[in-house]
Amino acid sequence: MAEKLRPEEIEAWTAAHPRWRFRDGAIRKEYAFQSFRSAIVFVNRVATIADELKHHPDIDVRYDRVILRMWSHDAGGVTERDLNLAERIDFATSAR
Repeated sequence: MAEKLRPEEIEAWTAAHPRWRFRDGAIRKEYAFQSFRSAIVFVNRVATIADELKHHPDIDVRYDRVILRMWSHDAGGVTERDLNLAERIDFATSAR
C-alpha cells in the first residue's frame, strides 16, 4: 500500500504545479475545452493513462469542462501515485 503524503508535501507539489489544488483531502484540477467532444477526447486519453498506471481518478464532466480529482482510497489520502498520475496526464495531454 502506498503511504499517504503529509499536507506540506502536497502543498509543495501544488506550488510547483499551479493549476492543481489540494482540497478536501485530494488534488484536483479543472480543464476547459472548446466543446463537449473535445472534453470527451481528453477523458479518453486520461482513461488510457490511468489504465496503464492502474490508478484511476474521479472524473466529472460538465459539457466543456472536466474536473479530475485524485486520492488513494487505500491510503486514505494523496500519495505519490496520485502526483505521478497528475504529472503524467498533464505531460501526455499538453494540458499544463
